[in-house]
Order: sequence, then structure tokens, then C-alpha cells
Amino acid sequence: MSNTGKTITAAILVIGNEILSGRTQDSNTQYIAEKLNGIGVRVGEVRVVPDIADKIVTALGTLRHNYTYVFTTGGIGPTHDDITTECIARAFGVDCPINAEAQQILEAYYGAAELTDARLRMARIPVGATLIPNPVSAAPGFRIENVHVMAGVPRIMQAMMDSILGQLEHGTPMLSNTIACDLGESMIAAEMGALEAEYAGVEIGSYPHYRVGSLSLSVVLRGTDAVPLVAATRRLAQIIAAKGGTVKLMALQADIA
Repeated sequence: MSNTGKTITAAILVIGNEILSGRTQDSNTQYIAEKLNGIGVRVGEVRVVPDIADKIVTALGTLRHNYTYVFTTGGIGPTHDDITTECIARAFGVDCPINAEAQQILEAYYGAAELTDARLRMARIPVGATLIPNPVSAAPGFRIENVHVMAGVPRIMQAMMDSILGQLEHGTPMLSNTIACDLGESMIAAEMGALEAEYAGVEIGSYPHYRVGSLSLSVVLRGTDAVPLVAATRRLAQIIAAKGGTVKLMALQADIA
């Protein structure tokens, strides 16, 4: 569903004490953001909240009204602390009964004899929601209005995300060019600010890092229009060279040749 020229936005809501404690590393945000960027959906906000009902409901209530889409990860498993589903239902003011279709999916996967009460909890789906397939471990996610509720386990989340990408509205893709150089960030700080002000719609971010014991800098220029993006990239490369820096053009999505 293409809508070139229209701005489509998204927020990611990461749910789980294990993320906030540092015990589990969040890799889902990067995957979701990259997939959305590829279809022109701009991620404007990422929030991480604990397994506390009021915090989940409050965050969801804010995000779903401020963005085209919301994607949540975590908290839809079979244990007592998996409370995301009931919180989503509460946020929308609907009941959360056992969904017949979800129950059939789980029965087919586990067998009726092995479908314990804990596993059956994963068939609870808010009224009005549609299921998101889970080809990895069967227990489905779901979509209700503009909110997509997915598992926290990366492999499962990725399969769910891939299954819904084709159903999402597409916006104007964001292009990016990257310049790597050996200058310090402060040496071109003023020039980067001036370029961003001059070229409307071009975002410029600088990211210093150490490689092989020396300081390097990557500058990423992003925009939906290739013309100002190319012009700004050329100008910045010239500025870096004029200051004695070594320029390396990387990951060019808008060719400056």
C-alpha cells in the first residue's frame, strides 16, 4: 500500500523488566526500525516500560494517538508476568476472552492433551483484534486498530513483523548517505549545522568512534529528496577535504558521482 509523499509514522513500545534490568539485550527495536524505514515508515519514538499494568496502559494510550502505527514487543507469553495482552484490552476498553481461532492454532501445535491452562492464556485476544501469524511457535500476536502486538523473543518477533509488512501503509522512503572521515567532531560541527539549515529536509547526524586506537567520525545525511541530499553530501565532503580530512563515502543511497 504505497502513499508516496505521505508521512507515515510509528512508535515502538518495548515491554519487560528483563530489558530494564539489563539481563536481556533489546535487538527487536533495530529490526523493526530497519524494516519500517525500508517502506518509508518513520520511527519517531521508542519507549521501554516495565511489566506494570498502569505504565503499559498509559504509554500505549499516548503513543497510539500520536503515531500512525504502534508496535509492541514482549509480554504475551504463558506466564503470570506476561500481562501485555490484558493491558492492551484495558487500554481499548474491551474484554479479553479466549479467541476460538487462536485456541485452534494452539491445539493443532501442542495437541489437546498438552494445551495446559498456562498455554491457553496465549489464546486470550482482545475483542475486535485480528491475529498475527506465528510460524515459529504458533502462539499468535494480534493487531487492534493501529497497534501491533508481537512477541519479545527475537526470532518469533521477526517472523511476525515480516508477516505484517505487506499490510502496512507505505510512505516516502528515507534515503541516507554516510561519510567517514578522520576529523574530530568539533572541527566540522559549525559547518554541519549550517548545512542542515541550508538544505531543508536533510538531517545530519555525527557519530564519533574509536577504530584501531584512533578517533574516527561517521556523518550520516538523511532525507526523502535525493537532490538536496546529494548536494549536501557533496558540500560536506568538500568541507572535510578542505580541513585536511580523509573522506570515505559509504552506504550511498543517493549517488553523488
